[in-house]
Amino acid sequence: MTPQEREKRRPSAAATPFTFIGCSELQELLGKKANDEKELAELLEEVPVDSVYFHTHSYFLRHSAIAGAYANDFAHWVVTQVRDRVLGERLAVLDPFDFASLEELREEIISIIDDHLSRTSVVPRVIFGEPFHFNQSRIIEVPTGLQACTLPEFRNALAEVDASAIYYHMFEARVRLRREESDFSFWVRQALGLPDLAARLRAINPYVGSLERLRSALLVACDEFLDRTGEP
Repeated sequence: MTPQEREKRRPSAAATPFTFIGCSELQELLGKKANDEKELAELLEEVPVDSVYFHTHSYFLRHSAIAGAYANDFAHWVVTQVRDRVLGERLAVLDPFDFASLEELREEIISIIDDHLSRTSVVPRVIFGEPFHFNQSRIIEVPTGLQACTLPEFRNALAEVDASAIYYHMFEARVRLRREESDFSFWVRQALGLPDLAARLRAINPYVGSLERLRSALLVACDEFLDRTGEP
């Protein structure tokens, strides 16, 4: 291979490296609990909007390996404690990224519960299960010590970084920082100048599966791009 050919195969390097940041969650009990679905909707109107974030988005941070079929605390409680699978399935299909704000997400959850209750003669409640406890939390950044300047470096760091970094860069950046895309797709597009790969990363739905399944989807996208372009 000639020096010119080696230079062509050398992966492009970003002027600004990607710094992987993990996170931990400081939880706070709000002292509010619901014993039936009507109370759940009523209290949901009162609690701080950070509680909505806790019970929807950061559910994945607490279940990094297996998110399950009911990937938010509301759906999970309705199914496992109230034994109301119909409402649980309606709440489970919510994609929080479909909403412009947490307030809109709150309103939609309340609307779904209210509509469900309007179709039942008896308010479903906990009989032998546990009440729903409303919490909120604060996300604390945790340095990982990992950085990447090229796509291969980014891919390798992505494979080994703590799952909380996947959450921080995929969920936290979009919700708390009000960005329309994740830190990953933003950096790949802006720093590496790879709009096609950035679009592929941006299209990955973080609400399908756990953080580990999300990691796998991100790695597949990077690997397929690297194979197609021939970057080492």
